[in-house]
Amino acid sequence: MGESKRQLKVGRQLQKDLSEIFRLKLSDSLKNALLTITRVDVSPDLSVAKIYISVFSTGAKQDAVEQINQEKGELRRALGMRIGKQVRKVPELIFVEDHGSEHASNIESILSRLDIPPQSD
Repeated sequence: MGESKRQLKVGRQLQKDLSEIFRLKLSDSLKNALLTITRVDVSPDLSVAKIYISVFSTGAKQDAVEQINQEKGELRRALGMRIGKQVRKVPELIFVEDHGSEHASNIESILSRLDIPPQSD
């Protein structure tokens, strides 16, 4: 079953607010990494939010995700300051690295190497 309108609305708001929080709070600590929140899935009771992050980094990508998870409490607190009046409880945040762009570029490179003859009429 699909997500409810409320789940989608809260997910979009979390994505917007967390992007701003990342920009303000984590820009110094993640110097060589560019983070993008690609998707936010919210549980039906709005108590858990799974945030998919795409990391473009010159260093170790896993280090960036680990650092975000270490600062999860501070990020949740900052999020609560922004959305505290809109929701009863600030959701628990689960950060996951999104590998979608890597898979897409891998498929693209495979397709570009294929030798497909032109179709004859």
